[in-house]
Amino acid sequence: MIQPASGAVSSTPRQLALPRLLRLAPWVLAFCLPLVVDANASGNFAYCLVWAFSAVGLAAMWGQGGILSFGQTAFFGLSGYTYGIVTLNLGDGWISSWSGLIIGLLVSAGVAVLLGYMIFYGKIKGVFIGIVTLSVTLVLETFMAQTAGPQWVVGEARLNGYNGMTGMPPLTLPWFGGPVTLENIRFYYLVLVLLALVYALMRRLLDSPFGLALVAIRENPQRAEMLGIDIRRHQLLIFVLGCTLGGLSGALYTIWGSYITPSAMGLTSAAMPVIWVATAGRKSIGAAIIGTAVLVWLSQWLAVYGSQYALILMGAVLLFVVLAAPEGLLPSASNWARWVFTRRPPKSRSFETQKRSES
Repeated sequence: MIQPASGAVSSTPRQLALPRLLRLAPWVLAFCLPLVVDANASGNFAYCLVWAFSAVGLAAMWGQGGILSFGQTAFFGLSGYTYGIVTLNLGDGWISSWSGLIIGLLVSAGVAVLLGYMIFYGKIKGVFIGIVTLSVTLVLETFMAQTAGPQWVVGEARLNGYNGMTGMPPLTLPWFGGPVTLENIRFYYLVLVLLALVYALMRRLLDSPFGLALVAIRENPQRAEMLGIDIRRHQLLIFVLGCTLGGLSGALYTIWGSYITPSAMGLTSAAMPVIWVATAGRKSIGAAIIGTAVLVWLSQWLAVYGSQYALILMGAVLLFVVLAAPEGLLPSASNWARWVFTRRPPKSRSFETQKRSES
């Protein structure tokens, strides 16, 4: 039976990055946060959580399946623009906003199927997947930046080129006293509930035989194929799922700010999810959520003094992680805490890694 590699996403006690009780602590703190901050601050924290969906998708692709993609922001932008086009044409109302969200996810999933099919069934592997996905992202960003003319109109929605689309309505819910607008605290709790649901479903999926097959493909594709695993189908499925989560980030971002611009798909934006996931720990979706929320919050705080400071911080953090904690900060901190509190040694390296070091 195939066993997950050390540090892979799993719910078994030996492989949990944090004790079971401590895993619940971030969710409890996140739930109680609006009780101690005002509505505007809750909306700002919702912005930090919005990006976590994209990070979860990348952690599943990269950490579990070994697929490094720079395309999360491409699907982020696709879903955001789709939401804007749908809602600006359908007008206000809960049917319009929820239709925009659902159609945005469907567009992201459909494009991911086409791109993933060309990548995996075209036998593109390794670093070339990152090159292809980054190229697609930059092509989309360049194209959307050139749509400033009056001819670039979809119904009532103008694309507006580099200035982007604005004026999209927020999410609303039908209620007895009239529609309820999901803004600030309400939007924060919506994002938090969706994130908890995605986290639970992704853990269940990655702990299933499908997730174990992804680990086998990541560790040794040739051996996995000899065992009868359809590696291309598994890679395509996790790629589509991860990209769709990137699209969910884009739709929620557009709902949060009522705008979307081509810069959301630029080179800097494309690199950010990779930095967040690498820094937090690519083999743990829980670490990816926490790390992304913290790093996005730090970036926004530093951006008040200048956007260059946030980029310098991200570069410095990534350099430190690559040199000192290649598995990510949170898994490394977990191993250290395990040694301090239980006197257990950190997780041992794999047999193949030890064999290479001894030779």
